[in-house]
Amino acid sequence: MALSSLEEAVAVIRMGGVVAFPTETCYGLAVDPENDDALRKLYRVKQRHSVKPILVLIEGVRGLESIASAVPDIYLPLMEKYWPGPLTLIFPAKKEVSSTLTGGTGTVGVRVSPHPLAISLVRKMGNPVTATSANLSGRTPASSPREVKDIFGDRVDYILDGGETVAGKPSTLVGIRKGKLTVLREGQLKLTDEELSLIS
Repeated sequence: MALSSLEEAVAVIRMGGVVAFPTETCYGLAVDPENDDALRKLYRVKQRHSVKPILVLIEGVRGLESIASAVPDIYLPLMEKYWPGPLTLIFPAKKEVSSTLTGGTGTVGVRVSPHPLAISLVRKMGNPVTATSANLSGRTPASSPREVKDIFGDRVDYILDGGETVAGKPSTLVGIRKGKLTVLREGQLKLTDEELSLIS
């Protein structure tokens, strides 16, 4: 993908638009997580209920400083093993993080993608971007630019074309319940019982 296309995608996000982009799982939808108008637009585009949080993509572990108020020790082995990768972890959000992004939960889902275009997009933005799957809420995520277009038409402002994604499944979503790691959504990554048995 030409650099000019990446620059155009970043420009659209900075103007409050919605950009579809490829990850190692499926296509995601990026907006500026600090822009409440863009977040509300994203909810409308996905037909997603506003109490459901929107996850974000960061460039690397250092990016947590801008969005998470704490990093639970129980996550550290998973972060070391599976980041970058198809694993989203639920963190307590910093107080300045938009409640529109968190769905009023006070928590935020975060992951690091190994896909070169996804990483380049975050790096070029200089801050996290949303990475909710490119689908209507509850439906199968798009795995190609054509599917993005078929699902959303002109409701998505720009498509960063990275060809077809190989996985087609969203990231695996993990949180902490009663001090234990809990899979909240099954996805591409399959975690073993041993990995989930860690106790903080």
